[in-house]
Amino acid sequence: MEALSRSIKQAKTISSILIDLGALAFIYFVPTISHLVSLPIYFIEPMRMMIVFALVHTNKQNAYLLALTLPIFSFLVSAHPVFPKMLLITFELSLNVFLFYLFSKKMKHIFPAIFASIVLSKMVYYLIKFGMISFTIINSSLVSTPIIIQVITTTVFSGYVYLVVIRKHQSLR
Repeated sequence: MEALSRSIKQAKTISSILIDLGALAFIYFVPTISHLVSLPIYFIEPMRMMIVFALVHTNKQNAYLLALTLPIFSFLVSAHPVFPKMLLITFELSLNVFLFYLFSKKMKHIFPAIFASIVLSKMVYYLIKFGMISFTIINSSLVSTPIIIQVITTTVFSGYVYLVVIRKHQSLR
């Protein structure tokens, strides 16, 4: 039994490492991919997408690790986003993870938990970003990704979490 437990723990660790490396590689190559396909790949919120993968395929600590490190990594390798916005994105992604775990304990269904955690973290993000723009800490428009695209990505990410969690529950039966 102990060997099985160790084997499961080892598999989860390997899964976490692979997701982390994949997330870093994806974030690193987003500008290049966007240029190659002539599409603004950043519209699909690649950092949040990696956080969502971590939420359902690894553990809480790994989701927080990615939320804290992906914006820093992006800033270090590409100087984008600018430092104050990098801090804001780090806070938003960490808040998203926190709210997801809070809501998933309180709500009966996973879809509203992930959906609400994304929407609320975005609302806080825009509120703080508005303040940062007002105080000229950052110089950008308030909304850079069209709202309709944000609604679509939020719905898709929430649907993904729902489907993965449902599949996990079904396979345990």
